[in-house]
Amino acid sequence: MPSIRPISVRPWAAAGLLLLALGAAPAPAGAELVILEGGRFYKASAFEVRGDRVRVELWDGGAVVLPLARVERIVDDEVIPQPDPPPQVASAVAAGAFEWRFAEGQPVPEIPFGELIFAAAERHQLNPSLVAALVRAESAYDPRAVSHKGARGLMQLMPATARRFGLAEHEILVPERNVEAGTRYLRWLLDRFDGDVPRALAAYNAGEGTVDRYGGIPPYRETRTYVRRIYTTLGLGDQIAALL
Repeated sequence: MPSIRPISVRPWAAAGLLLLALGAAPAPAGAELVILEGGRFYKASAFEVRGDRVRVELWDGGAVVLPLARVERIVDDEVIPQPDPPPQVASAVAAGAFEWRFAEGQPVPEIPFGELIFAAAERHQLNPSLVAALVRAESAYDPRAVSHKGARGLMQLMPATARRFGLAEHEILVPERNVEAGTRYLRWLLDRFDGDVPRALAAYNAGEGTVDRYGGIPPYRETRTYVRRIYTTLGLGDQIAALL
């Protein structure tokens, strides 16, 4: 746990207009994991993004205010009470029929920003259908999308993740730059997890440190729903059902 002391701040009223402009709203009560750069995290009972800061109400009492630029992920800490599938099932899905690499003859996705997504996928040697399905799950192709967790743009990048992959904060809502950084990150995850698509997608949602900690897709309802949604878009819902 990072040694950040609770910060006393004045009322947030002055940030109200900015908060509305960002489309942010207080998260509902319930456990959340606020994951920082380097994999450390806070367990939160609530959080609220306000401009370039996030106020975190700690699960065991107290609060901290952090720069949003330090936060890599905010995910629901809602554990699904079910055992993980046998290793042979997970291996079968990871090595399934879907080819995540770019190949000649793959079509340009017939979606908003399809040409842009195809070009980024080709540069990073990824199947454009996979990138397109991820964009649909993240933002529904809205280049101005801003989540209440602070993620932004077509590929819903947090400022910390965007910075890791060469994107300046003022570029996050630029479609070409957002898709470039997000696609680069997805390729990095696939390489890191040896082409295991479900794990790479889970890491895109919950962070690679979380996937490492659980040794696979974490048992978070949000993350498993996210992976299932992308596989369903790819027409592989039955395949992923065996894993989730």
